[in-house]
Amino acid sequence: MVEMDLIKLGFEKEFSLDMIDGKPEYYYYAKDITDGLTFITNTDEEVEDGQWFVEFFNTEVPVRYYNYQDIRDLFDLIEKGLRYGK
Repeated sequence: MVEMDLIKLGFEKEFSLDMIDGKPEYYYYAKDITDGLTFITNTDEEVEDGQWFVEFFNTEVPVRYYNYQDIRDLFDLIEKGLRYGK
């Protein structure tokens, strides 16, 4: 998955608080689906061959996805469940 895919999925760029020469040390992307359900990416420093991954935030064991369509499908299912939950 490339960086543009993350933007299409609604992720927002987040910057580290650590600075080097006045610039953030690294950045990553995050997306809050609902309170308590957040997805994050690897940092730009961890990207290999331009490929990013997405994982559930703050889990004991990482649950990662590397494919745009897998994430799109997962988000669609979550959004559908949220609509039914209202």
